[in-house]
Amino acid sequence: CVFLQLAALERQIFDFLGFQWAPILGNFLQIIVVILGLFGTIQFRPRYIVVYTVWTALWVTWNVFIICFYLEVGGLSKETDLMTFNISMHRSWWREHGPGCIRRVVRPSAPGILEDYSYVSVTGCIIDFQYLEVIHSAIQILLSV
Repeated sequence: CVFLQLAALERQIFDFLGFQWAPILGNFLQIIVVILGLFGTIQFRPRYIVVYTVWTALWVTWNVFIICFYLEVGGLSKETDLMTFNISMHRSWWREHGPGCIRRVVRPSAPGILEDYSYVSVTGCIIDFQYLEVIHSAIQILLSV
C-alpha cells in the first residue's frame, strides 16, 4: 500500500504540472481512499475495507480509460480537453518535458497576436508522452491488483 500511495502522489505531482484536472481529482481521491483502507485494515473496520475494495475497482477502470484515451482507442482522442474538463488547453506535462525532449519556443511574429502566446516545438523525445502516461496507468493497475 505504501508503493501505491507513493505512485499516486508521484502521478498527482505530474498531473498538477500539466493542469489536468480530471486526473488530479482522481489521484486525490485515490490518496484519501488508500489512507482509509490502511486505517480500516489496521483497525479492522469492515466498511472501510469495502469502500477501499469498491474504489480499487473504480481506480482500475479509470486507469484502463486513461490507457485507452492516450492510445486513442475507439473514438477517444488525446488532443481533446477532456482531462481538463474543457476549461483550459493544458496537456500532459510529459508532452514537452519527456526524457530526451528538446523544447523550443517560437514566438509569433504576426501583428495582433497576443505576446504571451507562443508555439512550442518538441523534438528528439526518447519515448512519446502518451506511452509515458500509459506506463503510469499500467503501474497503477499493477499496484492495485
